[in-house]
Amino acid sequence: MTHDTNLCLCGSLLNYAECCELLHAGAVHATSAESLMRSRFTAYAMHNADYLLSSWDTETRPATVDFSNDTGEWTCLEIIATKKGGAKDKKGIVEFKAYFTLDGEQRVMNEISRFVKKQNRWYYLDGKVKSINSTAGAFDQGLNAPCACGSGKKFKRCCGKK
Repeated sequence: MTHDTNLCLCGSLLNYAECCELLHAGAVHATSAESLMRSRFTAYAMHNADYLLSSWDTETRPATVDFSNDTGEWTCLEIIATKKGGAKDKKGIVEFKAYFTLDGEQRVMNEISRFVKKQNRWYYLDGKVKSINSTAGAFDQGLNAPCACGSGKKFKRCCGKK
């Protein structure tokens, strides 16, 4: 499968300049929890820590985003389900699958993320990783492994909290 390098990684089928770049540059703000999720996926794939931090709710936002453990290439995003997160809502939930290649193997991370709207702007609150799979099946990332969300925390202290 070939990938048009001008297409936005979020899966909108628009060029990056007409899509997530507008949000990353601050020209527009996400109109829904799903649009914020899409823009954050693209920002994560591009290692855009400034946007990730600015779109993260201050109550759960880490001091920095650590990309040092992100050795794979994020390839596409699939939205599985959304609950609320629209124009009239104050909260929203987005379940997604983020596909990436690591060591030549296609893998997928399934996560449920929560979003809040404050002063008419959507923010990422937190997320829970449901699974990380490869073509060989699920693999255990380990409680002491760095969290896949990029917070810089250990999995058990971040998305792995029960």
